[in-house]
Amino acid sequence: MSILSRDKWKKLTHKKNLSGAKALEAVNEDGYDPQYVIDQTHKIYLAAVRQDGHNLQYVRDQTPEICLAAVRQDGNALQYVKDQTKEICLAAVKQSWEALRYVEERFF
Repeated sequence: MSILSRDKWKKLTHKKNLSGAKALEAVNEDGYDPQYVIDQTHKIYLAAVRQDGHNLQYVRDQTPEICLAAVRQDGNALQYVKDQTKEICLAAVKQSWEALRYVEERFF
């Protein structure tokens, strides 16, 4: 996860329970944590995991596209993937060999 400056942290803590365009803007701009977004959408999920793959843990409705974006940003986000596929696992390990520890046994 990225380190936030004090000013950026203050700015983010004032953004709670956002929705719609304001939520998407906050996620794109600041890497705003999607768990605080009221109406999570596919676009918001995608923007959040592209900022930080570990945001996948807060995604309610995972799709292969969202999971791939997350593991491409940080391979270790594989630990949060609910339905692993060969493609997702390969992308995760390609990004970080350490992601191997999260690959389900059925792929070995």
